[in-house]
Amino acid sequence: MLIASQLINGLQLGSIYALVALGYSMVYGIIMLLNFAHGDVIMVGGYIIMSILSRGLSPVAAIAFSLAGCTLLAVIIEKIAYRPLRTAPRLSLLITAIGVSLLLQNMVQLIFGADSKPVPATKIIPAMRLGSGGVSVSLTAVITVAVTVLFMLALTFLVKNTKMGKAMRAVSEDMDAARLMGINLNSTISFTFAVGSFLAGVGAILYCCRYPLVKPTLGSLLGLKAFVAAVLGGIGSIPGAMLGGMVIGLCEVLVTAVGLSEWTDAVVFALLIIVLLVKPTGFLGRTMREKV
Repeated sequence: MLIASQLINGLQLGSIYALVALGYSMVYGIIMLLNFAHGDVIMVGGYIIMSILSRGLSPVAAIAFSLAGCTLLAVIIEKIAYRPLRTAPRLSLLITAIGVSLLLQNMVQLIFGADSKPVPATKIIPAMRLGSGGVSVSLTAVITVAVTVLFMLALTFLVKNTKMGKAMRAVSEDMDAARLMGINLNSTISFTFAVGSFLAGVGAILYCCRYPLVKPTLGSLLGLKAFVAAVLGGIGSIPGAMLGGMVIGLCEVLVTAVGLSEWTDAVVFALLIIVLLVKPTGFLGRTMREKV
């Protein structure tokens, strides 16, 4: 019974990592950018939820404003910080992403302070447990896993079966050829950032339901672990991001269950090293040839 409970907790945590990893994979697949500000977009979404719920407003309003805020923030960041450097060396984009991450952290710290703020998360999802006998699961865990699977399927359909999805795949394969075929690069890349950060907003909601505290550095480690999940699964792969997130979530929970909670981060990054040594492209990644 304990094992079943820990597996469910692992799937819940892994689902949150998977949602964030999907955003990493989409952006990297389009413009080869490791968007290290992605985790801080989630942090901003968490503060939006906290601010609205703390004022006694509707949970629906908190969810709507969090999703809209994360999406709009990502589009603004892409337009102001990343678009002017699109033809610059990748190192310049990487440094810019780190700079945007630090900027968001310090802005939030300036506005809300450096201490942690409680989030009345039970207003979003009631603290209920489902099941009978010796096995019961929280309603939050069930909704988290279900929402993640639903969004993964929706994202897969978007990429494979819609006109915008075909444009995204074309840009990821050859940006210059896509431009010659009449694809609007700016709108396609902005749409990719918007979708990835919409998923980050969903992740922020589910993260606040599991851990009802927000702080300015919330997105740093969360974003880093989600990046590890994307690399484990095969960065650029939608099912891979899902698989990588689940593996990390289960790994963390099982390590904690055996009494080694202080070693969870070390085990996660050790797992990354082992997988990269054995299969550098990740579980579901594909080998890419780069023209010289």
